[in-house]
Amino acid sequence: MSTNNYEQGRLNLPFVGHCTFAKAPPVTDWDNIDADVAILGVPNDMGTQWRSGARFGPRGIREASTLFSFGHSGAYDFEDDKMYLTQDQVTLVDAGDADIVHTDMHQSHENTYHAVSRLLAAGAMPVCLGGDHSVHAPIIQAFEDQGPIHIIHFDAHLDFVDERHGVRYGHGNPLRRASEMNHIVGMTQLGIRNVSSSNRADYQAARDAGSDIMSVRQIRQLGVAGVMARIPAGRNYYITIDIDGFDPSIAPGTGTPSHGGFLYYEVLEIIQALAIRSQGNIIGMDLVEVAPAYDPAGVTSILAAQLLMNSIGFIFHARSGEDSNK
Repeated sequence: MSTNNYEQGRLNLPFVGHCTFAKAPPVTDWDNIDADVAILGVPNDMGTQWRSGARFGPRGIREASTLFSFGHSGAYDFEDDKMYLTQDQVTLVDAGDADIVHTDMHQSHENTYHAVSRLLAAGAMPVCLGGDHSVHAPIIQAFEDQGPIHIIHFDAHLDFVDERHGVRYGHGNPLRRASEMNHIVGMTQLGIRNVSSSNRADYQAARDAGSDIMSVRQIRQLGVAGVMARIPAGRNYYITIDIDGFDPSIAPGTGTPSHGGFLYYEVLEIIQALAIRSQGNIIGMDLVEVAPAYDPAGVTSILAAQLLMNSIGFIFHARSGEDSNK
């Protein structure tokens, strides 16, 4: 959490000061990170097939996150009767951005891979802000010595296209590329629905690779407990969230909106349940495809920031072993 504190005599409102994620301290020397969580921007949208603009997602999410840069220590949830994001539970820094080389996807992915690798070497949990979903491939590759890993994937689209006209690392390919990595042992793909770029063969390939695919309507029928029953227990989990998994009525700022999507608590409650069941054994996250230009009101960026803040809170509260308010 931010080091802001009302008792220090400075209010430090959201519109004051430097615009880091949740106004966390900036640490751009990646060899000297001392924190539980490191936020990394990956402003690469060269993989988009239709509307670009997700390269500005990290900036948009960071600006929105200042709304949640609490001056007090932590956040009280009266429904859970628990304090989250306290400084004794989790420390957070903003590590800046991976370097993106315009028109050079290969070098940009290499830079992303090396950035995430250095955060992991420093002992911090990376939380990456995309960028389009192509950035997931180099991010998850960097977790190669953290396996076996089960991916939890929230999205409107399967993202399991193999190759089209030589394109293997666009935003339609990342989960296929992840499935080919030895440290990935399965996937739960949530929210997948109707018209998308994946065909019947892609769905079969995903299932053959160990994926369990559920639509929004199926998840609503199952409920949180039913979804959790289908996620293998006792694994390291990595969460990748495409903002278009949410309904465009609450997340219009994305390049490929798809109606019939999730509402906020439908995703948050699954993440909370996973954090509790796994004792916080969620080892990384990315949130991608926020394109602020398509949402002048900024509600998509606020949704992304709020979801990440709450998710970090749940993960590290579970890791602390606390089951009551402090």
